[in-house]
Amino acid sequence: MSSRHSLAVLASLLFTAIPALSHEFWIEPEEYQVQSGSPLKAQFRNGQNFKGTALAYFDKRNARLEQVIAGQAVPYAGRMGDIPAIETTAPLDGLLVVVHQTAPQTLTYKTWEKFKAFAEHKDFPDIRARHRDRGLPESGFAERYTRYAKALIAVGDGAGSDRPASMETEFVALTNPYTDDPENGLHVQLLYRGKPRADAQIEVFEKAPDDTVTINLQRTDSQGQAIIPIKSGHEYLLDAVVLRPLSDDSPEVWESLWAAMTFAVP
Repeated sequence: MSSRHSLAVLASLLFTAIPALSHEFWIEPEEYQVQSGSPLKAQFRNGQNFKGTALAYFDKRNARLEQVIAGQAVPYAGRMGDIPAIETTAPLDGLLVVVHQTAPQTLTYKTWEKFKAFAEHKDFPDIRARHRDRGLPESGFAERYTRYAKALIAVGDGAGSDRPASMETEFVALTNPYTDDPENGLHVQLLYRGKPRADAQIEVFEKAPDDTVTINLQRTDSQGQAIIPIKSGHEYLLDAVVLRPLSDDSPEVWESLWAAMTFAVP
């Protein structure tokens, strides 16, 4: 391994050792539109405001990593320390969906304020009452968190459709950003345990061609669906979080499940 690569891996390890708080995790392809048979590269990123550090590939951090096209899932295995985390060859034409579930990680909160800020930002304003009702301490408690990320990539014409990937929580694109009219927005559905998650907050990060990022909030309807306004030439990250209690015999008292989806509009 080269010294430059070793430094990149070390930086990735140091960054992931820092408490995540409200940092998002997403898959960022180097190109969202590629030709069949051409190189396909994608980064795992962790950060805020659609800007973050590239994370290296490590088997122990991955519970699931697949490339799905036309309903066929192909597991992906990289080399330890790879940056970008995904480096492969684009398959046949169609809508390629990269599906990634991380291994669970744990974060310990030394102060209540940091947990409160995270929970309220992710649309859990009643967190203090719920925490106190369970008789939990307001410092020195732990949270378990898992990421469920998707990336939509157009190979060739990009034709095709997304579908549920049987993850604990996930976004499903009901329309195709590469083939459908962007003026109609992107129709998405948010699932939790395979069922629509109604009245849930979706945080929408929109990156313009000049790399400026704007953020807005959407809510799902009774069917867990929302229409995301999109613009040609822009890149998007959708983020939604489930925050649920864990049983009394667990060392962590809360668990957060992070759904993310990235895509671009031609």
